[in-house]
Amino acid sequence: MRDTIIAILLGGGAFFAVLAAIGIVRFPDLYVRLSAATKASTLGTSLILAGVALFFDDAAVTGKITAIIVFIALTAPVAAHMLGRAAYFSGVPLWEKSVRDDLASSGEWCKRDDTDGAGTGQADSRADT
Repeated sequence: MRDTIIAILLGGGAFFAVLAAIGIVRFPDLYVRLSAATKASTLGTSLILAGVALFFDDAAVTGKITAIIVFIALTAPVAAHMLGRAAYFSGVPLWEKSVRDDLASSGEWCKRDDTDGAGTGQADSRADT
């Protein structure tokens, strides 16, 4: 029974890791790729590590793996968010079929050059003051 659960956890983790890789290759722009890379790989890594913890069945290993899972779950979304913001403010264009640009519509400290027509083109409110 335990081996079956380990196999399910490892298989699920591998599935989500492959899903993240496919998302990185197939999705149209950096922002959606970041989403796929963060969410699916975090879940995949966590499932694989849970399978490893169950395989070793040792309190020290399980404690370390739990700390690793918590660390990954806390840091991966924050890192992806910061990478996305840095890309946005560096001028990486949105996908042409994007329907929302929350950062541009907020009107705060952002001035984008919308020569490609991807964003809403709102001016920087702080730059004018």
